[in-house]
Amino acid sequence: MVRKRNVYFLMLLAMLIASCNQQKSTLTNDWAMLPFTKVDSINPILAANTGEFICPILKQNVKWEEKDVFNPAAVVRHDTIFLLYRAEDMIGKYAGTSRIGLAYSLDGLHFTRNAAPVLFPEDDFLKMYEWEGGIEDPRIIEDDKGIYFLTYTAYDGKLARLCIASSNDLKKWTKHGLLLNGKYTDTWSKSGAIVGKQVGDKIIAEKINGHYWMYFGDTDLFMATSEDLIHWQPIEEGGKLKSVLRPREGYFDSRLVESGPAAMITEKGIILLYNGMNLDSEGDSTIAKGAYCSGQALFDVKDPTHLINRQEKNFLRPDQPYEINGQVNQVCFIEGLVAYHGKWFLYFGTADSKIAVATSPVR
Repeated sequence: MVRKRNVYFLMLLAMLIASCNQQKSTLTNDWAMLPFTKVDSINPILAANTGEFICPILKQNVKWEEKDVFNPAAVVRHDTIFLLYRAEDMIGKYAGTSRIGLAYSLDGLHFTRNAAPVLFPEDDFLKMYEWEGGIEDPRIIEDDKGIYFLTYTAYDGKLARLCIASSNDLKKWTKHGLLLNGKYTDTWSKSGAIVGKQVGDKIIAEKINGHYWMYFGDTDLFMATSEDLIHWQPIEEGGKLKSVLRPREGYFDSRLVESGPAAMITEKGIILLYNGMNLDSEGDSTIAKGAYCSGQALFDVKDPTHLINRQEKNFLRPDQPYEINGQVNQVCFIEGLVAYHGKWFLYFGTADSKIAVATSPVR
């Protein structure tokens, strides 16, 4: 009897130690993906270009990426990194329509562009939402069948609406329409980061409790669930969107928080890399007013709406000339993350004008 009690006591002690170690790890940010180092020797890796294509709405040649390129999604396919990036022309009353371009690389640093955009406003069922502001800020994930799903923002010049498209080859895309419908059809929505799991050099969408999950938003962060990655149902609380991550007074994310690349399931929880904007007042005094910096948050795998921990400090901030000055000053905006040849490659828009990259060892 004494021996059984001793064994029971040792088991309880081991569980307590494990729990304490996990709590300590969580509190010390051991869960975070760090450090990321900007590749300053080559940044920025993409800038505006003068390539042309025939716009199906304007019926004329358009220099579709003449003004700026920024905010890219990233994915690995056939041992090649592909970027799907936002590009702006210099036409129209909104000083440029946005389209999605495609570029590829065999080292993650030097990219070759597709001549024409791969996703753009057309005379289709989404024209009323996409024209003439355009298609903005893509985020990508792959399913277990090798189909790619791209969340993007449709902007009609007044309202941003979150949409989704799918593709088998990254070049031909099928638009599936608005992600939020019903009472949310005409409400502002954007920045959808679907939850997945790293499988080799791929990030595969993963179901939790029988559903796919997505973080979205650019004020607070909210969530939606889906059974097929196409049709989504927002999570509500009290008849309104449930907030799962909020701005913090006095921090780098004091004005707003906005989803980054696909969120990832790890042993410690779901890691979400996100963008935060600093308030003009009552923000982080060590960072420029209005600056966009990058943070990380940890959510519960069993309940993706439950925030476990959050970085106190940003891990990426504007400090280079091309990040400080541009179409929008003081911006590092993360949207693309891939594991490639033993490194994480994190791609981000700089000052809404160019694209840069930072790397970190895969642990």
